[in-house]
Amino acid sequence: MPTLILVRHGRSTANTEGLLAGWTPGVALDERGAAQAAALPGRLAALPLSEIVASPLQRCQETIRPLLDARPGLKAHTDERIGECHYGDWSGRKLAELKDEPLMEVVQAHPSAAAFPGGESMRAMQTRAAEAVREWNARVERDHGADAVYLMCSHGDVIKSLVAEALGLHLDLFQRISVEPCSVTAIRYTRLRPFLVRLGDTGDFASLAPHEEPPGDQAPVGGGAGAP
Repeated sequence: MPTLILVRHGRSTANTEGLLAGWTPGVALDERGAAQAAALPGRLAALPLSEIVASPLQRCQETIRPLLDARPGLKAHTDERIGECHYGDWSGRKLAELKDEPLMEVVQAHPSAAAFPGGESMRAMQTRAAEAVREWNARVERDHGADAVYLMCSHGDVIKSLVAEALGLHLDLFQRISVEPCSVTAIRYTRLRPFLVRLGDTGDFASLAPHEEPPGDQAPVGGGAGAP
C-alpha cells in the first residue's frame, strides 16, 4: 500500500495571534509560513509524489501552491474530510481565554469525550480523516501502484489523530504527539499494519531550545505556532 506524506500547513496569522482558527475564513499564511511553504518543494524534491490532497482551508491551499508550481503535472485534490476540526463556538477565540473553559480540561485529558459547542467531537474528526486516508490509499494504489507516495496537507489536530490511529493509540493519548507548522510526517501503510517512519520533521531544531517561558504541560489545541 502507499506511503502517505502528511504536511501540516505553514504558520498562519491565527497561529501568531494565538487564535483557534478552525474553519474561520480568511486565515492565511504569515510571512514565516509563506517561507516555509516556499521551502517545501526543495525538502520533498527526492519524493516521486503521485497525488496531492489538501484541506479546503486557505492556509493549506497556500502551503501546497509552491509545490504545485514546481511540479505542474502533479494532480491536486481537495477533501473536506481532512479539514480542520469544527471547533464551533470556540472558532476565532483567543487560546489564552479558552484555557479556563471547563471543556479545555477534557480536551487535554480525555479528548475522545470532547465535543465543541456548535461544532463536532474530536472523535468525529479522527473518524472522518481516517476514512479519507483509507479511501485515498486504495485510490492511489489502484492508479499508481502499491509503492506510490502521495501527500496530504492538513492541520495539527487532524494529523495528530491520524498518527494516533496508525500507531493503534487511543485518541485520549493523541495530545502527547506534536506536529509543528509545515512539518512532515510519513506513514507507510501495508496489508497488515502502518509504519510511522517520520514524525513532525521540520529539519529545524530551534523549537527544542529553552524558551523564556516554559511551554508547560498543556497540548496546544489546533497545533501551536512552532518555533519562534
